[in-house]
Amino acid sequence: MRKTISFYVSNETEFKEALMVWAQRFKEVAWLDSNHHSTTYSSFEAILAVDALTTKVIGVSDAFERLKSYRADIKDWIFGYLSYDLKNDVECLSSANHDGLDFPELYFFQPKRIIHIKGDAVFFNYLNGSAHEIEGDYQSIMACLNTSATVEAAETAIRIKMRIFKDEYFKRVGSMLERIYRGAIYEANFCQEFYAENTQIDALRTYNKLNEISKAPFAAFLKFGDKYLLSASPERYLRKEGLKVISQPIKGTAKRSLNKEEDEKLKSTLKQDAKERAENIMIVDLVRNDLSKSAVKGSVTVEELCKVYSFEQVHQMISTITAKVAFDKDPVDIIKETFPMGSMTGAPKVSAMKIIEELESFKRGLYSGAVGYFTPEGDFDFNVVIRSILYNASKKYVSFSVGSAITAKAVPEKEYGECLLKAKAMREVLEVGA
Repeated sequence: MRKTISFYVSNETEFKEALMVWAQRFKEVAWLDSNHHSTTYSSFEAILAVDALTTKVIGVSDAFERLKSYRADIKDWIFGYLSYDLKNDVECLSSANHDGLDFPELYFFQPKRIIHIKGDAVFFNYLNGSAHEIEGDYQSIMACLNTSATVEAAETAIRIKMRIFKDEYFKRVGSMLERIYRGAIYEANFCQEFYAENTQIDALRTYNKLNEISKAPFAAFLKFGDKYLLSASPERYLRKEGLKVISQPIKGTAKRSLNKEEDEKLKSTLKQDAKERAENIMIVDLVRNDLSKSAVKGSVTVEELCKVYSFEQVHQMISTITAKVAFDKDPVDIIKETFPMGSMTGAPKVSAMKIIEELESFKRGLYSGAVGYFTPEGDFDFNVVIRSILYNASKKYVSFSVGSAITAKAVPEKEYGECLLKAKAMREVLEVGA
């Protein structure tokens, strides 16, 4: 049984900061923050889950079936992530590229404590909790209002390295373009890794700085022991709300400008860019096909096509595709039938993933996977892990990756520039220091 008690706070921003400082005492932390990007499909401003009663750490083999069993057995809230390389559980694929992070392929936990914020109300939802325990935690959080996160000095200055250099990037994109010209694929998302070794960072301070720069609608902070995700994701992968499933892929990126007139021009140019629209529409078609595997016949709908949204760092082209599912459809099966997300793979999907594995120089792991939660009723919401920093504290290894969609009209120099634009915020917070 879960007990819920609500409180009202006068300063939501300060409360969030205090809440995250307080949360660091726990081994398992999942924080999802919308940064006030309220949309038709928003549920709350932010949610925190800490203090695992049960956990599920799974490799690739039968991962989705084992997750399905775990969710069915628990019948409670669970929070966690799905790595990109679970593609190998969905299709006959493999992953053999370099892995500097060594994260599990799948990690979920059942939290004893869930705290979510909606407007000026804060709801404490505790498993087998008491009013006394909740009141005590609330007071502990309020005591953190004037406490800043502890700064951990790095042993060495952070020096970001590239897994492949510019000339090699051009060579591999050229090879991908050859496959496209031959008709093997229409589009594929090609990514590259930036990393630092023998490096320590203060994960919370780094996340706070990244979030301040980006203010993304699907921001996330995950801590599982010595492993961290610091995410400023602008993209939703998949949400289930009752019998409705929603996907909102991003394809199409343009920089922002401080000059209002120039910024509007950049936004308008993106909206009318034939190449960017073609990329987006290809992925919309792929998502429609993926959703049709789970959907009630005839229910897949494109609610919004190629709409441009503005974020702190970039303008993005986003489409919204929805579908209805049967009441007895298992939520884990819905995810399995659409995973990995089309915006991070390509079309045709399986062929694109094979070529991605061949040409990329690193194992994606949690990057381009998904982070989110399942409710006891079987609803869920997951982001796409992009614009994110991954950190293994024990290995002292920090990584962030970026990519772009390669189509027949792609120009390698422009794709490389898009990657650098997407990398800007992560590089800034790491190289300047948290």
